[in-house]
Amino acid sequence: MSWSDLPPELLGLVLKRLPSLADRVRLRAVCHPWRSNALLQPLPPPLPWLALLDGTFLSIPDGEIIEMPMPDDAFCYGSVDNWLFLVHSDGQCSLMNPFSEDTLKLPDLSTGWHIRLPGCPEFNPVFCKLSVPSPLESSLNPLVAIMHESWGLCIFQPPVVTDTIQGREPLEALLEISFFGGKLFAIDSSRKLLNIELVEDLEHKPKISLFKCIIESSDDLLSRPESMSSDEEYIVKPYLVECAGKLLMVNRWICGLHPAPCIDYDRTRKFDVFEADFITKPCRWRRVNDLGGHALFVSSSSSKSFPAGECSGVQENCIYFMSELSGLKLVADPLHDSGVYNMKNGVTIPLLSDTSAVPLPSYHVGPCRLTWLFATQAL
Repeated sequence: MSWSDLPPELLGLVLKRLPSLADRVRLRAVCHPWRSNALLQPLPPPLPWLALLDGTFLSIPDGEIIEMPMPDDAFCYGSVDNWLFLVHSDGQCSLMNPFSEDTLKLPDLSTGWHIRLPGCPEFNPVFCKLSVPSPLESSLNPLVAIMHESWGLCIFQPPVVTDTIQGREPLEALLEISFFGGKLFAIDSSRKLLNIELVEDLEHKPKISLFKCIIESSDDLLSRPESMSSDEEYIVKPYLVECAGKLLMVNRWICGLHPAPCIDYDRTRKFDVFEADFITKPCRWRRVNDLGGHALFVSSSSSKSFPAGECSGVQENCIYFMSELSGLKLVADPLHDSGVYNMKNGVTIPLLSDTSAVPLPSYHVGPCRLTWLFATQAL
């Protein structure tokens, strides 16, 4: 019997022990029967990649550097699932799937936000958070919400901006957005959970109807943990993540307000996780200490939950995080303040066992901040 005659069930067992997307692709490329049979196997999702500053990608957890075709005139400022959000040198924006090389032209966001910044003739964000109610590949009329770190929120159906909140409510700045159960939710600077209700206008275009407060802010959300020094100042970065049918808010405590020099400057100390309890009246945030057999991957631009287990390559009850820095400090150390936080014991370990696998970029063509890229199962 030749290798090409390997029974599909054995091939499936091998694939389940390959959490790396690159390894799965290599296995499928061995021969046509392996590729055909591999596409039929029910597998846990492959581990995400990190989009690095020089336009390459870092495979987790093996640390392999992967090159894929990228436009020469574009910078990456975020992602949604397996699509990169690109801002081109002329200020135009697009979404690109680096695996299929499909592109989706986006509207002129500088018009939607009415901004002009130095360094880019039209649109030059530090980061953007995109969220979609369903995968772009399966949507005939895709809906995308995009939050800019300073100018609020835009709703669009490519290639048209349908609405923006600039100059309107809410009065508090938005810190995070995410679709959950087909509804758009946001966290504002006071840590209220808002439902941004969308309705169709006469032309069947989505418009922002109102901002409805679902959960009020609470002092418990930002109370300093006893294990953290009272002599240090912290910033608390929230992330919204759907996990096993629940909406979670993940608070990341970063020691980052001390002037340099500081040994632990911009170091993550702790994570707190809260579940949105929509059953109680009034609704509230409920602290959780267990992710129910899942792990979380979080960043400003993209966050997602993954099932954990022996074959997935993911540690359960852990939070995988990357640096929230931008600029020269991130260029000098791409994995600065990146790691894996264990919710059970509070211990953080490096994202990679050997960070020397990440070369320093010789030039900056990638994102101002790192971003996750979540590949689909079948490629």
